[in-house]
Amino acid sequence: MSLKAFSDYLLLEKKYSKHTVLAYNTDLEMFQEFLDEEHNSEDISNIGYSEIRQWIVELVNSGISNRTINRKISSLNSYFKFLMKIDKVKVNPLKKHRALKMGKTVQLPFSEQELKDVLENAIEVNDFETARNQLIIELFYGTGIRRIELVNIKISDIDFSKKQLKVLGKRNKERLVPLLDSIMYSLKQYKKYRSILPEIKDSNMLFLTPKGLKIYEMLVYRIINKYFSMASTKAKCSPHVLRHSFATHLLNEGANLNAVKELLGHTSLAATQVYTHNSIAELKKVYAKSHPRNKK
Repeated sequence: MSLKAFSDYLLLEKKYSKHTVLAYNTDLEMFQEFLDEEHNSEDISNIGYSEIRQWIVELVNSGISNRTINRKISSLNSYFKFLMKIDKVKVNPLKKHRALKMGKTVQLPFSEQELKDVLENAIEVNDFETARNQLIIELFYGTGIRRIELVNIKISDIDFSKKQLKVLGKRNKERLVPLLDSIMYSLKQYKKYRSILPEIKDSNMLFLTPKGLKIYEMLVYRIINKYFSMASTKAKCSPHVLRHSFATHLLNEGANLNAVKELLGHTSLAATQVYTHNSIAELKKVYAKSHPRNKK
């Protein structure tokens, strides 16, 4: 069933904001992508809890926080309640679902050596996919952008002369992010391979699949997981860990917290301060090693 009727219901009857409705639709479309990839079907109304549980497992393994997963499942739950309301389904498969626990955990970043191993040794650029994957990793580590932000980059968002990227973040807030020379080099390599794809359907989008379609979030996770699982022993090798590494490494090198906040697209400094955990650990090492009172 089309999601339009559900969107109209949320907007007109529930009086939800356009932003909230967009968030619901994004979650449902992501689940549709999963169904299409894993079960060759996009029909959300004709599935059971086993498919949903499989999606939850994949989301957990991809490094998405329990809070975000719970929100996505809440969107799905609301959709099934709507389908029951209009007599399209008889049973809500999420009726007995329990939300994931949201304990606080510290996400360890990749080390600089792990990043070097991947960027300099793990990828040999010789075709479209390797050129694309190299650029994806360079962009995550060089800009700290979110996975959804990377997926939605348009070619027109890149200013080649100024070496900067326009990013559309949360709440449709735009920000400009500078691009390193290494990113510009990888970008030119990728564009060369992209231009000779047999067919390009989503021509305005930067990142594509080999079929010329816009790349999707789960594929981006798989790319990051593939390369970093070879170079790191961390339990989670996800795009979010790369974002975390970007922020932590900048702070370790003395970057201003407010500057990192702007680069990450955070609305409050409190959101950025979670990345100071590891930089403080680094400062403690320097302090213990350098302070005169600690020398014997």
